[in-house]
Amino acid sequence: MHAVALGADDWPLCHSLGQSPVALPGQEGGLVAWERTMGDILSARGYATACVGKWHIGESPGRWPTDHGFDEWYGPPRTWDESLWPGDPWYDPKRDGVSNMLEARKGDRAPQPVAQLDLDVRRDVDREFLTRSKAFMKRSLDAGRPFFLYFNHSLMHMPTIPRAEYKGKSGQGDWADCLLELDADFGEILDTLKELRADDNTIVVFSGDNGPEELETWRGHPGFFDGSYFTGMEGSLRTPCIVRYPGRVQAGKQSNDIVHITDMFTTLLRWTGAEVPTDRVIDGVDQREFLEGKTESSARDGFPYWMADTLYGVKWRNFKMVMYLQATLTDPALKLPTPHVVNLTVDPKERKAIDLPYIHSWTAVHFGKILKDFAQSVAREPLIPAGAPLDHVPGRKV
Repeated sequence: MHAVALGADDWPLCHSLGQSPVALPGQEGGLVAWERTMGDILSARGYATACVGKWHIGESPGRWPTDHGFDEWYGPPRTWDESLWPGDPWYDPKRDGVSNMLEARKGDRAPQPVAQLDLDVRRDVDREFLTRSKAFMKRSLDAGRPFFLYFNHSLMHMPTIPRAEYKGKSGQGDWADCLLELDADFGEILDTLKELRADDNTIVVFSGDNGPEELETWRGHPGFFDGSYFTGMEGSLRTPCIVRYPGRVQAGKQSNDIVHITDMFTTLLRWTGAEVPTDRVIDGVDQREFLEGKTESSARDGFPYWMADTLYGVKWRNFKMVMYLQATLTDPALKLPTPHVVNLTVDPKERKAIDLPYIHSWTAVHFGKILKDFAQSVAREPLIPAGAPLDHVPGRKV
């Protein structure tokens, strides 16, 4: 059984809710050695593993993808907006450093720079990802090894610059051109699996990890809901997710139930026959029965959500308990003196403070349980703080 995860940022690699391990340029921080990624676990089971795309969860020895189970990696250490640096008149590469595309293989002392990240590289980078990914899948199959490909496509992250063959193709501007490009690239991965005769034996997950960009000129769209990333609005929390597993996941089936990003860690590992670690708190729940249609409802009915270390609210089914109100990235966050309970079925835009004549105060039972469960899990295993040293182990006294 093979697996392909097409996503963005630090998508489903780790197991826990809470603070993100994203590291700033030049800072120590990110994944600690104690953490186990999907790459770690599948590699130990004999999988060939590859990561293409941004990493952004550690850029120092012990924190690279090749330190966490991946046989090979190509991408930038942080994020795509750094491609704007060379064109910034206030930027001085001698003073401010250079952002590079990096390449590494397991066992390397450090990743090696391949090219400076600029707008030309940014525009064409996914073609390079496709070339490397196809070669990786073919090599793995030729060697008789199952593979895990973490294809971290650059779109729709800003700046959205379409490749030449997609420029103007939509007739609706660069953003729409890039959407066509993303769709075609995803299709190319599926076509390659078919050409390699691996399509019926490969789990494919296509998903994002946050809502749309808010900044012009790269502004995206959250669809039916409102909000951008870095908010607690539904447009930030909800992302599309497509799961393809021939013979196990029914084609064309849709659901509005909640599946959290951490659930992918547990579910994909279980599907491949791997064991989920038992020496730590695992926040992701096993969604195999739900995705396979054996149960009508998701194994999860809610989750708490944060901005950094601030609890913004709690989701339970079609209800939200909103503690901080923030419509878009550029709006100030308003701490509410009394939480709003939003019924998304009747108020999908989250405009009402109270759904009169109903107050829905009974939902506090469910919100309270979700928060209690999370508090108990943190008591068993404390969150890893931002900037934790590489040898940090949750709960261990120094």
